[in-house]
Amino acid sequence: MSFASKVVIVTGASSGIGAAIAIAFAKEKANVTMVGRNETKLKKVAEECERNGSKPLVIVADITNEDQVKSLIKETIVKFGKLDVLVNNAGMAKFGTLMGGDMLQAYDETMKTNVRAQVHVTTEALQHLIQTKGNIINISSVAGTRPSKSASLTSYNISKAALNHFTKCAALELSTRGVRVNSVSPGPVRSDFMENAGSTFSLESVPTPLGKISGPEEIADVVLFLASDRAKSITGSDYIVDNGYILS
Repeated sequence: MSFASKVVIVTGASSGIGAAIAIAFAKEKANVTMVGRNETKLKKVAEECERNGSKPLVIVADITNEDQVKSLIKETIVKFGKLDVLVNNAGMAKFGTLMGGDMLQAYDETMKTNVRAQVHVTTEALQHLIQTKGNIINISSVAGTRPSKSASLTSYNISKAALNHFTKCAALELSTRGVRVNSVSPGPVRSDFMENAGSTFSLESVPTPLGKISGPEEIADVVLFLASDRAKSITGSDYIVDNGYILS
């Protein structure tokens, strides 16, 4: 499943699932643009990409900043000449509850990153994806289908449900231009996501029917499948990778 000569943008590529996706594409010889806010972490992942395959373009950017989004698309095209795959992976969680009175702040911050920014990145990249008849993969979550038990994650749940529906709507609209759009919804994954959200909760303690927690590389495997020609008839779909968590 070689991606030689293909150009891929991965947002939120400095750690966790995003880093695993960038490394996986690099191993398959893709030209990868890695986007993230933490320059130190990005450089470490970039070094691993280069050791395993190809040297990526590293862009330090905040996808909620409209000018920086336009710039990262432009830099990718200047560097590589085209765009074949967009992976909208960047996301965050902001804790807040209705009863606690901080729900609205959490909602605004979460939706800005997890939905609005994804729509904007997609919009800016679209003309280039149409030219290559490329595809888009949005990284969602099982939280978009099964709400988290914690009320403090309500905004996150809502944002992922919205991202799922955006995926389907975009897939329908862009089908006439030959652009496929799909999503991947991980369950618990070993990463620093909760730590970045300011929580000490460990996903390792979450029970799943298969009795294990996924590594970020398992999510990357599904992303590469969806981005490949093996999935050329798949669009508007959500692939759940959760060890059966959503069933329990």
